[in-house]
Amino acid sequence: MDILVLGLNYKTAPVEIREKFTFSDDGTERALHLLSQTKSIAECVIIGTCNRTEVYVVCDQANVGRDYTLRFLAEWFGVDKASFREHLYIKENEQAIDHLLRVATGLDSMVVGETQILGQVRDAFLQAQQLRTTGTVFNTLFKQAITFAKRAHTETAIGQNAVSVSYAAVELGKKIFGSFAGKTVLIVGAGKMSELTAKHLHANGADSVLVANRTLERAQLLAQKFKGDACTMEQLPQALLAADIVISSTGANGYVLGKQDLAPIMKQRRHRPLFMVDIAVPRDLNPDLHDLDNVYLYDIDDLEGIVASNVAERSREAERLDGMIAEEIVAFTSWYQTLGVAPLIAALREKALGVHGEAMRKIENKLPNLTEREMHIIRKTTKGIVNQLMHDPVVRLKEMAAGRKGDDVLEIFTEMFALEEILTRNEQEAAWTKEKNTKQSSSPEGVLASQKS
Repeated sequence: MDILVLGLNYKTAPVEIREKFTFSDDGTERALHLLSQTKSIAECVIIGTCNRTEVYVVCDQANVGRDYTLRFLAEWFGVDKASFREHLYIKENEQAIDHLLRVATGLDSMVVGETQILGQVRDAFLQAQQLRTTGTVFNTLFKQAITFAKRAHTETAIGQNAVSVSYAAVELGKKIFGSFAGKTVLIVGAGKMSELTAKHLHANGADSVLVANRTLERAQLLAQKFKGDACTMEQLPQALLAADIVISSTGANGYVLGKQDLAPIMKQRRHRPLFMVDIAVPRDLNPDLHDLDNVYLYDIDDLEGIVASNVAERSREAERLDGMIAEEIVAFTSWYQTLGVAPLIAALREKALGVHGEAMRKIENKLPNLTEREMHIIRKTTKGIVNQLMHDPVVRLKEMAAGRKGDDVLEIFTEMFALEEILTRNEQEAAWTKEKNTKQSSSPEGVLASQKS
């Protein structure tokens, strides 16, 4: 069995391509059902976000599973394979495992270390698990990836440092105020960056927003987004009396506020702390504001310096995670390689018990006068011999299967004990059972049962 991931993301495909490969909520459920019934596919999970669409599958052969999954994507979205193949990445086995771990921890995200993707991975897995399109392999792999991602964010600082200007402003504000609860944000101008920063501050507890702009109508449009109030630039002094946080981005050619303007206002405020973020280029806020007590002024360079420092810190944490991910891959691979051992052990036990059963029948035929107690003793003793003989080969098989040449070991073991016929029969029975269950789940009654569950 092989593990594959086929997908495209913000690195490999522009938005006009990504938007063509978006699964709707109910579409994902139908897609999982269809993909799980596809030839060669044993298990599947679909992860879809605004920045990525990824299909994870467990298949009996990598090349066959890859081809059928490609065909599935092309048919589902109604596009020619050649039209999106250049944007697609395909990873197999250890590379696929590595990719999932990086996705879950946020290392593959546009904003490195973000935690939202972890919830999206968890939700995708739980949906597939509820629809019974996962099995032994993905139930183990995705649980391990989710647990590891949680541990990574707990044990490292990968997600603790702001890596955008707007988040950096929020981080600075927290150092000054501790909490934004009950704080008032004043937006001077109606720039996009000011709006984004105000949005983050509002989301972090700042519950009152004022907007000052030369054009009152534009100020009102922005204020409505935060259920706030609007005013003109002439009313800025009154707005500054109420504000705790000022975000300025007017596009003016000169300073709109300086020390002489703010000094009398700070006296009326009784020197209540004022946090000011100047995102305009050229700057709106005169640097001489630094001279005023309890005024904390930051410009775009200050914020970008914080961002650059935090990006470097996250990069260091990402390097630290590389070693942790390598350990996770080894742990999963070791477990995964032993999966092939279970059918062999079952086949060996089945063959040994068959030999033992035949021997007991011969004893009964040749010694018909044995009592039931005597037969019980013979049966128990001979079965103990069989178990003892099997013990060491089974232990060695598990150890050697986890090594580099695990596949060769399994093949030699199969030939040595002549288990081919039993394995083939067991595989056929398992395939028949899967096909039966699939037909039941795809029938109207089965679909209703799955929806109820």
